[in-house]
Amino acid sequence: MAVGNCTAVTEFILCGLTNHLELQVPLFVMFLVIYVITLMGNLGMVAFIHLHPCLHNPMYFFLKNLSVVDACYSTVVTPKMLVNFLHQRRTISYAGCITQYFSFILLVISECLLLAVMAYDRYVAVCNPLLYTVIMSQRSCLGLVIGSYIWSFINSVVHTSYLLKLSYCDSNVLNHFFCDINPLLKLSSSDTYVNELLVFTLGSVVEISSITTILISYIFIIVTVLRIRSTESRYKAFSTCTSHLMAVTLLHGTILFMYFRPTTSYSLDTDKMASLFYTVVIPILNPLIYSLRNKEVKDALKRVMEKKILLP
Repeated sequence: MAVGNCTAVTEFILCGLTNHLELQVPLFVMFLVIYVITLMGNLGMVAFIHLHPCLHNPMYFFLKNLSVVDACYSTVVTPKMLVNFLHQRRTISYAGCITQYFSFILLVISECLLLAVMAYDRYVAVCNPLLYTVIMSQRSCLGLVIGSYIWSFINSVVHTSYLLKLSYCDSNVLNHFFCDINPLLKLSSSDTYVNELLVFTLGSVVEISSITTILISYIFIIVTVLRIRSTESRYKAFSTCTSHLMAVTLLHGTILFMYFRPTTSYSLDTDKMASLFYTVVIPILNPLIYSLRNKEVKDALKRVMEKKILLP
């Protein structure tokens, strides 16, 4: 199909991380190992929570959903990147690019909202412990998770719908390793003002609502914890929140750097490194952060290891 003198693009050529041929195989091996560990870590966390009744509470219900999102999140980007390391012509079909972008937006917004929901859960647990089981009932938890997915889906549909309206006449060479919004807008020969406005406005709604929920929750948590006289109880209350705060800082810090700085400061080469961090590194870090910083997970894991040692 042609639009004026512009023939519709059927595929994009991805520049990838590097053009140095001698680095392709080492990078393939490194990212394959990272991807396998990411899947094992996140799906292992899901199975671990499911199999241990002591972890069947709202906090771990949200963590289980976060792990599923991280596993899918990594799978949307990494396999295609691995395939391209082994091919000289690194292509992705137009339909595949749009699908990758849609899935990426859906999952990254889901992660942001789930982290906000987890902050609210910690607020209720620390500030209203006597009403915790009432407020964070199974129905409420399910509603919060489903609501997060629905809002993420709506955002993804809106962004993708307007992306489909863009045309690419001059080139189909995408200076990135996956179909992200900034390189797609730079490559387009259409007016991208509406797309940029949507990224800023809808992104701001997600970021402001998520960060505000997290900040308000932790302000109340800190005030409540500082009133606790027992040092041990104070440490226990804070320890349940530190892993979550680490995950929040990593994700939101990278997103704010990527999508909410002046357009004049955009550099696709720099952005590729930042994108690599939140598409590949963060999904592998979350299960490590939550397993190493969470006492209940460590205790459950310790009991499993002790049972295995005691078995004849």
